[in-house]
Amino acid sequence: MIEGLGRYGLALTVTDSLEAQAAAAEELGYSAVWVAGGQLESLDPLLRILRATTRIAVVPGIIPLDLHGPADIAALYAEAERIAPGRLVVGIGAPQRLRTGALAAVEHALDELDAGAAAPRARRLLAALGPRKLDLARDRFGGAVTLLVDPEYTRWARERLGATPTLAVQQMVVLDEDADTARTAARGPLGFLSTVGGYAAAFSRMGFDDRQIRDLDDRLVDAVVAWGGVDAVTARMQAQVAAGADHVVVSPLPTAAGPGEFEVIERLAPAVTAAADRRTPQ
Repeated sequence: MIEGLGRYGLALTVTDSLEAQAAAAEELGYSAVWVAGGQLESLDPLLRILRATTRIAVVPGIIPLDLHGPADIAALYAEAERIAPGRLVVGIGAPQRLRTGALAAVEHALDELDAGAAAPRARRLLAALGPRKLDLARDRFGGAVTLLVDPEYTRWARERLGATPTLAVQQMVVLDEDADTARTAARGPLGFLSTVGGYAAAFSRMGFDDRQIRDLDDRLVDAVVAWGGVDAVTARMQAQVAAGADHVVVSPLPTAAGPGEFEVIERLAPAVTAAADRRTPQ
């Protein structure tokens, strides 16, 4: 179990407003800030958030090992512990460029981290969807983080992990009650991610066939993306918790005419923090 993540976090985009938005999110009551690995050509944004805030956890979601190796992760963790002890959780992902041997590459990186006593098991998460990665997360990490899963998949992942490891779920959110508008916004990122092997395999495990995955069928979009008003979106996040998630990350997807990313975060904050208050803190 990873301490300090709390119940509900949020994903931020790396911009010039990163520090101000992280500080505002902390005041709004969110318990963790996540930064997508695709924005982490440098790991400095994570340190920027730590310096700009006082108590919120900071998580890369995730550090891709084909971009930053164990030495980079060790240096990041050491600096984070120096400036903000106990607040960085290291999210790690298998190298995307490897068609084979990705899990072996993760284990090799872990061996190096463990040998140097850097980013200890209790402070690291593995991006994991399939059974082998969930097993590795259970055995050598403090837990796992998933993306684009429905609550039933979360229930299965919890059973695979066991009761003790932390299970974090990144929940894509569209704050719009128009079905066509919301699904259009969701299909942008889904169009890319559905071509990545791990996600396509997870969709298959959820019961979707090749055509539904290829066409991004409405049922698939509705299963993995929370959309609607504040109540509907909050209900989906609570459903993830009820299914076994310890921590849920609000990952906003803006629409052309709707609220921007941080406005979504602001609008959801009262409901999210109220829901968190009704649960035992993590």
